[in-house]
Amino acid sequence: MGSTVVIGCTFVDLKGFPNHTYDPKGRNPGEVKIVHGGVGRNVAENFANVGMPVSYVGMLEDSAVGRDVERRLRGIGVDLDYVLTVPEDGIGMWLVILDEKGELAGSISKMPALSPLEAFLAQKGDEIISAAGAVVLEMDLNERIAETVVDLAEKYEKRVYAVVGNLSVVLARRDLIRRTDCFICNVIEAAKFFGEAAAADFTARRMLEFLPGAAKEAGIASMVVTMGEQGSVYYDGPAGTSGICPICPTEVVDTSGAGDAFFSGTVMGLIRGEPLSEAVRYGARLASATISREEACCPADKEFFDR
Repeated sequence: MGSTVVIGCTFVDLKGFPNHTYDPKGRNPGEVKIVHGGVGRNVAENFANVGMPVSYVGMLEDSAVGRDVERRLRGIGVDLDYVLTVPEDGIGMWLVILDEKGELAGSISKMPALSPLEAFLAQKGDEIISAAGAVVLEMDLNERIAETVVDLAEKYEKRVYAVVGNLSVVLARRDLIRRTDCFICNVIEAAKFFGEAAAADFTARRMLEFLPGAAKEAGIASMVVTMGEQGSVYYDGPAGTSGICPICPTEVVDTSGAGDAFFSGTVMGLIRGEPLSEAVRYGARLASATISREEACCPADKEFFDR
């Protein structure tokens, strides 16, 4: 089996950490740090950090920042043979403020220009997907990219896992989500997807009652909804199982990247042949390891699956 192909985009995150209680209308002395980010890039780094073979398909740019991102990914073993380097606007930016608890207080994001990646996948998509062991798709890049990748995954009988970005494509093209092997999102995204506003305030127990029926009605084969401190709720249609997976308690430093880490761990478990009920436990462990540090990805741990 070939390595997992992760198709997504690269961001640079500009993060502010206050020294004391965050005041949204006042001055907040603290620290400002620049870290590598982007949903797809984060997932690729998470895979490599725990020793899973991974190939990243996305864009970088011919700049000091772009070269720095490339050095980091190559250094941890991410295959970049299908990364497209463009002169400019190949990397997005995310400006984020964390409060004193490490929780997101506010953010602004700027997407990179995706037309070069769209054209690249139209040209090289068959070659990339046919050689993949499995496919991870950042679904909200744009509609054409999402449709191209899902079509190719079906053509070559590859399992495809959708990771959520901003819901722009997910909500417009629910038919594409139905063609993926597992849909993982947070509780707010799930409420929007199902058109059930009250679901955003569900307890995990109430979500467990709600999710199997809602997923079946929406034509979703398997789904996981993350619920912060309440853990995650999963529904595995083919296995006929559902349940709640608790969190792994840890000291919270920075919650950004937790969702990408949970997704990464869960999908890695599935790729390794674990049932969804066990795969979500890998997701919980990886998310816990990520939120205990300022980076947006999990720490390097080649023995992660041996414990």
